[in-house]
Amino acid sequence: MAVSYKKLFHVMIEKNMTNAQLQKQAGFSANIITRLKRNDYISLESIESICKVMNCKVDDILEFFPDQNSAEGCVWTKIDEKGTTKPSP
Repeated sequence: MAVSYKKLFHVMIEKNMTNAQLQKQAGFSANIITRLKRNDYISLESIESICKVMNCKVDDILEFFPDQNSAEGCVWTKIDEKGTTKPSP
């Protein structure tokens, strides 16, 4: 699964908060801001800090979606009466 923090940046705009303000109030390094902009994974501790500062829930700031390069997002379809399955396209 891949992660997107696009929702976080929309919430920051709504609350008129800059990256520097979030960084300072949440108490993390500039590296975390860079990772957020790149949609890289960050620690649950950092996510918790952001939610406390923004007064929001996790699903308000991030979302997961299937990674295009993995089979995690496949829908499995039954193909015979024995229950043999394969990923659908």
